[in-house]
Amino acid sequence: QIQPMESGGGSVQAGGSLNLSCIAVKYTYTTNCMAWFRQAPGNEREAVASIVTRGLGTFYADSVKGRFTISQDVAKETVYLQMNNLKHEDTAMYYCAAGGVVCSDLFPSTYSYWGQGTQVTVSS
Repeated sequence: QIQPMESGGGSVQAGGSLNLSCIAVKYTYTTNCMAWFRQAPGNEREAVASIVTRGLGTFYADSVKGRFTISQDVAKETVYLQMNNLKHEDTAMYYCAAGGVVCSDLFPSTYSYWGQGTQVTVSS
């Protein structure tokens, strides 16, 4: 069973940057995709970005395109989310997830393994 573990959240001012990390041991052996989702209080969980674990391909929600970058280091079994030009509306709990069927779909229901989340707070 894969257990993603996130880190790197924190509080920043608008326009700042954060780099989230997600360690998931052996994720490349059993998953098609790794993804980041986020959920703000009172809102549904929404997709942020995904990456194909054994190939090429990254996908982004429209709200973060051009500002966020998802990447992976297979040797370190780690997926990253570099977040630049952060906005107040990016404030949320960010979750790393492993699984997926078609990575570009970014459907939360297709991800079987979830981390506990890391909080990102952006002050305006």
